[in-house]
Amino acid sequence: MSEQKKEKDRALVRTSWISVAGNALLSAAKIAVGVAAGSMAVLGDGIDSATDVVVSVVMLVAAFVIARPPSRRYPFGLDKAECVATLVLSLVIVFAGVQMLISSVGIIVSGETRPLPGTLALWVTVASIGGKLALAWYQFRVGRRTGSSLIIANAKNMRNDVLISVGVLAGLFFTFVLKLPILDAITGCVISLFIAKVGVGIFLESAFDLLDGVKDEAVYRKIFEAVESVPEARNPHHVRLRLVGGRYMIDLDIEVASDMTVARAHDIADRVEEGICAAVGNVYDVEVHIEPSGACHDREPFGVHPEMLNGR
Repeated sequence: MSEQKKEKDRALVRTSWISVAGNALLSAAKIAVGVAAGSMAVLGDGIDSATDVVVSVVMLVAAFVIARPPSRRYPFGLDKAECVATLVLSLVIVFAGVQMLISSVGIIVSGETRPLPGTLALWVTVASIGGKLALAWYQFRVGRRTGSSLIIANAKNMRNDVLISVGVLAGLFFTFVLKLPILDAITGCVISLFIAKVGVGIFLESAFDLLDGVKDEAVYRKIFEAVESVPEARNPHHVRLRLVGGRYMIDLDIEVASDMTVARAHDIADRVEEGICAAVGNVYDVEVHIEPSGACHDREPFGVHPEMLNGR
């Protein structure tokens, strides 16, 4: 196991524990104050923080799974568990948003008369904004340093929580100013829709990763340029990328002279691999398939060819 992966695994465990503790404290405070002060918006914000505790626990479990070494059953290791955990995170967020929306709409439709929320609701919301900002900043910093999509996704969730809390604060302010408690329930509806939207966005992003989608298509050009820098390597084609633990697994075919010795062709493949690793930087492994010059490729429709980058 590389030192980079060990550091990433340790960072995931550490940030998960910090996230569990921080969100549990904020969630308990907001739910208690939301119930006591009669604020649906604050209560909804507390429920959102409670889902963050669940998400942090999922992160923690995923960290221990990801740390397991490759085996005969999982020859590439279990780094994809990070994508699965992110998918679970998105479903929890969407569920929480839908539940909050149902509750808020129910209050509006029923026309229930609700008392004005207490000023304590304002103070706990302000404290929540500060706490969430600190958690989001910390997780963004660690996620970017380690390249962990799960930590970054959770950091985005924390950042969105700050916006949600700001929305709650605005709803409480206008409720006090206009003396209309119904605005608190309306704010709860808006917040719930935003929570669900965030969850759907994270779901689509994690599904993209599980389907081995490529976000940075400029990587293909770097690969082709790296092959072109090796004089005897020709016609790079059928390039396929996938992310394994945040690093690229790269497969490609190249052509060499048909009368070249196996030893010479192997040396060229090694040079191509070294060039790609240097150009791309974040590489898990490179598999170079050697073909004789002029080989037919019609039977293989998958992969990226140089002309595809030029729109042909």
